[in-house]
Amino acid sequence: MIRLNARTLAAFVALLLFIFPQTSLAQSAHPDEILQWENDIALFDSLNLVEFADAGTLLVTGSSSIRLWDSIDVDLAPYQVMQRGYGGAKLTDYNYYAERIILAQQFKAIVVFVANDIAGVEGDQSPREVKQLFKDLVKQVRSRNPGTPLCWVEVTPTPKRWEQSPQIREASTLIEDYCSKHEDLHFISTFDQFTTPEGLPDSTFFRKDMLHLNRSGYLQWSEIIKVSLEEAGIRP
Repeated sequence: MIRLNARTLAAFVALLLFIFPQTSLAQSAHPDEILQWENDIALFDSLNLVEFADAGTLLVTGSSSIRLWDSIDVDLAPYQVMQRGYGGAKLTDYNYYAERIILAQQFKAIVVFVANDIAGVEGDQSPREVKQLFKDLVKQVRSRNPGTPLCWVEVTPTPKRWEQSPQIREASTLIEDYCSKHEDLHFISTFDQFTTPEGLPDSTFFRKDMLHLNRSGYLQWSEIIKVSLEEAGIRP
């Protein structure tokens, strides 16, 4: 098997972006922004040599909130969990690596949480672009895992990114509407459970950075996810 070093791989990705300029990848990210996660994905490659899913496995995957979920096996019990989260994942880079993250094998369901495409920084995606990136992800997952329930966890309202909340919510509404029209696509809503009666993000669920969940936040999240899975008929 041929392995490319980082410089060669970056050049190869750049060539693809030149040849296929209409793809979501070309419109969304510079190759270096994607390839910065290569070491993280290589770790998944290694884990995939020793960890195997079956019809009872719940794949929980996405960005840093998944990676930092140290109590995931306990919190999502009695579901059997395979955990695959990395860094500040965006759908732009996640889609690039999805074939290595979400393998063509049996899963009870695939639960995805990617929260960084709208973060109040240069290069943010528009809500419609986020929806298209989600559709791109669905398409390639369906090519390898047809019929497996795919669940999208709504981007949690956080104090740090509250100014971006209108755009984030618009993207969530577009994805929810898309999921409602397709069998085995499920939208897991979190907004109301992480906001106060005044409609503001509840800071008690977050770490000092006001972005990532604390223990209480993960307990809240896990209950939302488990209830949503049960309602969708995805039972342990």
